[in-house]
Amino acid sequence: MIFSQKIRLRSVERSDLPNYVKWFDDPEVRDGLSLYLPMGQANEEQWFENMLKRDRIEQPFAVDGKKGSKWIHIGSTGFHNLDWRNHCAEFGIVIGDKNFWNHGYGTDTVKTVLGLGFGEMNFDRIFLRVFDTNKRAMRCYEKAGFVHEGRLRRDNFHNGQYRDTLIMSVLRDEWEKMKR
Repeated sequence: MIFSQKIRLRSVERSDLPNYVKWFDDPEVRDGLSLYLPMGQANEEQWFENMLKRDRIEQPFAVDGKKGSKWIHIGSTGFHNLDWRNHCAEFGIVIGDKNFWNHGYGTDTVKTVLGLGFGEMNFDRIFLRVFDTNKRAMRCYEKAGFVHEGRLRRDNFHNGQYRDTLIMSVLRDEWEKMKR
């Protein structure tokens, strides 16, 4: 496990799947994700089996939040689209348990995973995609050091409207400077 101030990262377990089903059934949670349909238990089990076939470095982490002395599964995070030649990867996160929104758990998770990416995985650039309507996520990413890099105009159709996808990134030297 990897520990930080408010969260811990661990492997996703089969017993976590009911949480994902509950979270991805909530339109407010799905709103910030590329998912537009709810996910059932069978879908999550299939995802889990496929995830286990990937290289361990490409498997997501479960995020547990600390509440008092208890750890509660609140989301998941990790890297995908890893490019070892260019030392970069795409970052993703979901805090599915809305009781943990707006309390710094997302920011702590982002900073922890950036530390892993730059420190252990030797990435030079970590980037992400975020919808322009997801202001809360953008604030979280900016606090962690991400900067706006580009815009994919009318890239996503959601709730009868098109929305833009923003590209944000942080470079190793920017992250190191921010850490000091």
